[in-house]
Amino acid sequence: MGTILIKNGTVLTINEKEEVYCPGFVFIENDLIVAVGEGEAPLPYQKADTVIDAHLMAVMPGMVNAHTHLFQTFIRGLADDKPLLDWLKTAIWPVAQAMTEEEAYLAAMVGLIENLRGGATSVIDHQYIHADPFNDDGVCRAAEETGVRFLLARGWADMDYHPALMETPERIVRETTRLRQKWENAANGRIRVEYGPLIPWGCSDETMKKTHTMSKEWCSGTHIHVAETQKEIEMNMDLRGNRHIEWLDQIGVLGPDFQLVHSVWLTDHEIELVAKSNAVVVHCPVSNMYLASGVARVPEMLNKGITVALASDGPGSNNNQDMLAVLKTTALLHKVNTLNAMVLLPEDVLRMACRGGARAFGIPEQIGSLQPGKKADLVLIDLNTPMAMPVHRVASALVYNVSTRDVDTVIVDGNILMRDKEILVVDEKLILNKARKVCQDLFDRAGVTIE
Repeated sequence: MGTILIKNGTVLTINEKEEVYCPGFVFIENDLIVAVGEGEAPLPYQKADTVIDAHLMAVMPGMVNAHTHLFQTFIRGLADDKPLLDWLKTAIWPVAQAMTEEEAYLAAMVGLIENLRGGATSVIDHQYIHADPFNDDGVCRAAEETGVRFLLARGWADMDYHPALMETPERIVRETTRLRQKWENAANGRIRVEYGPLIPWGCSDETMKKTHTMSKEWCSGTHIHVAETQKEIEMNMDLRGNRHIEWLDQIGVLGPDFQLVHSVWLTDHEIELVAKSNAVVVHCPVSNMYLASGVARVPEMLNKGITVALASDGPGSNNNQDMLAVLKTTALLHKVNTLNAMVLLPEDVLRMACRGGARAFGIPEQIGSLQPGKKADLVLIDLNTPMAMPVHRVASALVYNVSTRDVDTVIVDGNILMRDKEILVVDEKLILNKARKVCQDLFDRAGVTIE
């Protein structure tokens, strides 16, 4: 840590006024932003320990990848062109039953490096692979070593799911409590733990209510897939006689601490329930398109005042975690779906990725915008490329032009994790080589063959 001055860049604050400074500066001391402004930095700031010249770069808050499954880095491309339930049977379940802590750690290392390279400084991992009870620890260890800001949504299912992946309520509570005792607020507060019930049809009413009560006592959130496919809605109707959001409301748990992932197949009534509860919707447009799940009613949700965050989903159904690609996909999907070219503007999409993501992550007062007193989580993106030049509007270039190849510098908690497009905190090539080997060993052991 120390002091860092970023100067001469186009600074997109993503604050409430959405101020843009061109050129502008950001001054960081230890893990916090001290000053953000237009023009040249005051003389005292120019004596910073580290000075980064961001000429012809965009400086923006680090994005929040508000939903992924890091273990899936090992299965990307394994089950292309299949709907959700077939995809689970083909790709997820065989690997999930065999993965060890070390394999989970290396898969997470690859996935977190990928997130950093894509401009995501905060990641929510819905981690439900517990064949080895210490898989969650392996993932948290990867977050600690890579320097990312990390929320482990410890996944669980206690009924009607694959037998090898179901747990008793007692084990769910015991293990999540253990993880919180070990990892909550570790690494200068970068790592946190919450409950992550997997899917409504795999979670009993009793355990949902129990874990929700504990979450409120912990002042943490609850992260759950809902209404991803029509088939899953039918399953809940057959099981309980209601739809996913109606179920959460009926058992008394729906509230502002809920992160409702996907939310594709919501009725008008359910959208009203989400708005009334102040819950957060996590939109995964690439995954929803990849699995042919449908199109979430995001513009209508935004018009109702619902906070929407953005996410890549797991690399098993994307097949990457490129948040910059998510930005473009979000804008384009809703334009073509509504036949309205103005339905989402670049600024709207950036707001979802940053401020919406901060709400989903549970710390909107600390991340999501470049403002004094907030955490020093930010990225510098190179705009001096044939793919972006000339840049007439920086917000437009960030959504429609740039890609992971253009992310130049990543700072999390005041630590420079990547600079000049080089990861500084871990040996990237070594990690890739190790991961490649253990992935093959895992597939051999799990009996997975590549078609």
